[in-house]
Amino acid sequence: MIYLIIGLILTSLVLVGWNMYKGSSSYAPAMSPVDFYSLSCNTLSGEKFSFSQLKGKRVIIVNTASACGFTPQYKGLQRLHEEFGESLAILGFPCNDFGAQESGTHDEIESFCEKNYGVTFQMMEKISIKGSSPHPVYRWLMSKSENGVSDHSVRWNFHKFAIDENGSLVGSYKSGVKPSDNQLISFASKK
Repeated sequence: MIYLIIGLILTSLVLVGWNMYKGSSSYAPAMSPVDFYSLSCNTLSGEKFSFSQLKGKRVIIVNTASACGFTPQYKGLQRLHEEFGESLAILGFPCNDFGAQESGTHDEIESFCEKNYGVTFQMMEKISIKGSSPHPVYRWLMSKSENGVSDHSVRWNFHKFAIDENGSLVGSYKSGVKPSDNQLISFASKK
């Protein structure tokens, strides 16, 4: 009997862990109360980046970290950028909120990404996601009252969000969903 209980507990933990890192959600395009294209952010080099320049492109937004078990996903994100960059924008947002795995300065992050993964997609300034005051881009991504689709909880580094070419949030992919996953390839390759 004790082995059955232990087995059930372990199975429950595995399922919770799987959902925490491998889950994904897809949504039909919907109007958002806050226009995605009204958002902006500074790049890693400190330049203002207006999301209005993303009109007509599909977008993947991902929170990144340089010292995470998921850090090798930079390679897959770079491949998506190289293959679909004409119609797909990838925006990386360094964040130190999860396991303190992005402690570097902007210059250190830029150097790490370029040297180790050849990153040429757009990297943004280091931001905060957790707490009562998340960065405005992540407030939009995580709040149904802003994105018009669903509330989301980012639980770890390399959580990916997909925004279609009309500025609608259409997907949320947790950390364990690799950039090479069919869901993301399908999103990236839509004409």
